[in-house]
This record gives sequence, C-alpha cells and structure tokens, in this order.
Amino acid sequence: MEHLKQQIEALSKSYFEEVVAIRRHFHQNPELSCEEFQTAEFICKKLDEYDIPYQKGVAETGVVGLIEGKNPSSICVALRADMDALPITEENDVVYKSVAHGKMHACGHDVHMACLLGAAKILNSLKDGFEGTVKLIFQPSEESYPGGAIRMIHEGVLENPKPVYVIAEHVINTMDAGDVGFRPGAYMASTDEIFITVRGKGGHAATPSQVIDPILITSHIIVALQQIVSRNADPVVPTVVSFGKIVGNGRTNIIPDEVKIEGTVRTYNEAWRKEVHQRIEQMATGIASGMGGQCEVRVSHGYPFLFNDPVLTGKLSSLASEYLGTGHVNELEQRMTAEDFAYFAREIPSCMYRLGIANAGKGIKSNLHTSTFDVDEISLETGSGLMAWFATELLRELSKKK
Repeated sequence: MEHLKQQIEALSKSYFEEVVAIRRHFHQNPELSCEEFQTAEFICKKLDEYDIPYQKGVAETGVVGLIEGKNPSSICVALRADMDALPITEENDVVYKSVAHGKMHACGHDVHMACLLGAAKILNSLKDGFEGTVKLIFQPSEESYPGGAIRMIHEGVLENPKPVYVIAEHVINTMDAGDVGFRPGAYMASTDEIFITVRGKGGHAATPSQVIDPILITSHIIVALQQIVSRNADPVVPTVVSFGKIVGNGRTNIIPDEVKIEGTVRTYNEAWRKEVHQRIEQMATGIASGMGGQCEVRVSHGYPFLFNDPVLTGKLSSLASEYLGTGHVNELEQRMTAEDFAYFAREIPSCMYRLGIANAGKGIKSNLHTSTFDVDEISLETGSGLMAWFATELLRELSKKK
C-alpha cells in the first residue's frame, strides 16, 4: 500500500508537465455544451497515445475509456470528468487564454478533464498491480439542462461493466491548491428554472387608470414570492427563490402589455421542491388575477440534489488524508449550486469532492463562472494523483471482499 502510494506520487510528478499542457490545450480551445466535438477528439487522441481502449460518441460527444487490471470483469470503479465550457469572454492575460471569443472554461472543467487523463496515464502504468477495471467517463453538457449525465446513463454508461462506485472531482476557488474537501450526504441543491409571463393592458404611463400595469403586478409577484422562503420553507431545509431577468419592453412613458421574468428555485428536499413549484404558480396567478391581469407560470425541471454516499465519502476522506496528510483535507459546507453528477449518485453510490485551486499570493482567487477565473496549476498534480490513488485503493478493498 505504501509502495503503491509512492509510485502514484512519483508518476503524478513525472506526468505533471504533460497534464499542465493538456489543461492549457483545453483552456485555449473551449467548447460549449453539446458542442464538445474537438474536445472529444483530443481526449481520444490522448487515450490512443496511452493505449487505453474507449468508446466515443456516447451522448454524442462523450467518451468512455476502460483500464483493465488483473481479473478485469470482477469489479469496477468509475471516475468522471465534465467537458463543456461557459459562454463567458475571458479577461485573463495568460499564455493559455481562450482563443474562442465568448467561450471560456470558467468552471474548471479543463482541470477535471486534464486530471482524469493524468490519472488514466498513471493507472494504465500500474494496471498490472491492481485487480478490476477503472472506467473513465468524460461527460459532455454539464452546464446545460438536461445535461450529459442522464443521457450517458440512458445510453448505458453504468453498464458493461457496472461500477461499484462513481467518483467526481470539482475545483473550488475558496480552498488553497493542494487541499481537498468532502461532505457526506446532501451536498448540492436541486435546480429548476421558473418562467413567468404577466399580461395586462398597456398604454400611456400618464394615464394609469386606463391600463392594467403588468410591471406593477410583476413587482408585487417578485416581492411576494420571497415569503415562500421566509415563511413557508422549513428553516432546516435550504431553499432559494431568485429572479435574474425581467423584460418589460416599455419606455419611460409606455406601459407594456406584458412582462416576462425568469428565475431559479433550489432546495434539498424532493417533496418540498414539488410544493415550491405549486406555491409559486398559486401565488403568482392569484396576485395577477387580483390586480386585473393574467399570469402564466412554466417550470423547467432541472437537476436533482446531489447526495454523496456517506460510506464512500468517508472512505475517500480517509484515503485523502493518507495521501496528502490530514492538514490538507477539509470539511465542506452545503452549496446551493447544482450538478448533474447528481444523476450518477441516484444510480450508484457516488461522491463528488472538491479540489482546491486558489493561490492568493499569485492573485488566483476569482470565483467560478467569472471572466477572471483561473487555477494554480500545481493543483493538477494533486488532482491526477489523488484520483489514481482513490481508484486503486477502492479496487484493492473491493477485491478483498469478493
């Protein structure tokens, strides 16, 4: 066990420059959700180079590789990385700056893919020393609903062989590079999109008695819906109702006929999630009707909340302490952000952990989904080595239980 850890540490250092180059290639050449064709081709090229068999075209642009150790059909552990970028124009002045205007890896998916390829090369170098199979899942379209995870599942990614566990790594900007974090149980929220259209009767702003003002109705609806969180939600169940877009298309002296608003609802309880949708529709339509207007509510159902299997998460946290030292392993807080990795976690015991990428001394601290997001690339050595360590140790434990 100690010898294997030393081998993985040595290989992660040896492959570090290559993994950095891979990450920079992905960062310079980002592709949006469902458009990851060149990204997939590059992944396939590297897997060919490593002599790792794979299937491409899963969920159109996804790639699934297999690293077979001794007795490969006996047990399997899966490692997942997401592939897509965001519609953001990068502002960083770095040599690996995105060359695709309006597109950027601002959520760290370039890091996830690079670390998984690094782990794949390490594992392939050591495959004669472990029993079972490691499945490599390169998943498209995490940032765009319905997401690539559910499509890959429907196309059989969790079969032939079926993994015992699925593990995913995700960067975080509030943790130093070299550190990792874990949280068992409910970790990330469900996410749904709310689209509301409020209709009234437009007219001249100077004659309000002759109009049914949809802007005024909308303002009452937005304010009223906040009481769902403050007065209807169980205080121990995190809930968010937020609106980020209002379109009225009037003018200073024109009241429009209709207003459209868009928002999000996030929580951790499926029964309450459904009730929130009902309350939003009842309150919005009731307010609009009471003020003489009409209202239509449409809910676009998004990802479920992410549940990290407590037993697996505990194992990974302990393994991370062995690999990095206890001072580099942190306990995470719940987040209201969402992840389609939740679909994997509904099917197979799974865990998404966090990889620290911040370095305040280098000025690397920007939040995810911002135009100045970047990572301290030393985190790539931690990420690739740790994923390989997790896979080998879980397979070793599972092989003993056969």
